[in-house]
Amino acid sequence: MAKKKNFSKQQIITWFMDYILEQDQEPSSVYKFCKTYNLDESSFYDHFGSFGAIKSSIFSTFLDHTLELLQKDETYANSNARNQLLSFYYTFFEILTANRSYVVLVLRNKKQALDNLKTLYKLREGFTGYVDSLGIKTLDIDQEQIKKFQRKAISESAWAQLLFTLKFWLDDNSPSFEKTDILIEKSVNSSFDVLEATPLQSLVDLGKFIFKEKMAMS
Repeated sequence: MAKKKNFSKQQIITWFMDYILEQDQEPSSVYKFCKTYNLDESSFYDHFGSFGAIKSSIFSTFLDHTLELLQKDETYANSNARNQLLSFYYTFFEILTANRSYVVLVLRNKKQALDNLKTLYKLREGFTGYVDSLGIKTLDIDQEQIKKFQRKAISESAWAQLLFTLKFWLDDNSPSFEKTDILIEKSVNSSFDVLEATPLQSLVDLGKFIFKEKMAMS
């Protein structure tokens, strides 16, 4: 049987995810993967140079799909930065939930912690760029270097917050992952309350919630 030469990046992603879910592990080689799906190996390399590149692209695809859905929502377009980020989180984690079996298999392997950082690097680039595009208000200081530092600090802290939420979601056993939804609301609101110098009650609420859930999970 002639090997397939005309296939898309998305088809490779779908086959790769299916392979991992069915075998509980990555293919041992590109050769074996291509043989499983009757693919021409050289055509595979036209799209991806390694399995690591596929895994990274999968998470950036989740991000792209999230943004595509948000762009079609008129309510989102007319919302402020706080509500837009909340909408992003809810939509992004809905997409993760639809692919939870794959995400858990890929990210829960503690032996591959460094590899997981590589897996998420495209997601990190896309997400921090998205946060920058929200135009979140910073302190009104008339020095460009300080403004750049503030914007960098916001995007980096937002990324740390997303990673924390992702870890929480991986461990969340509540129905419909409702505790993750609570964490999203409290953490995003707390972040904006700090930026807007509003009362610290939301930070206290967030701290109590995280402490209570960590105690319950331990």
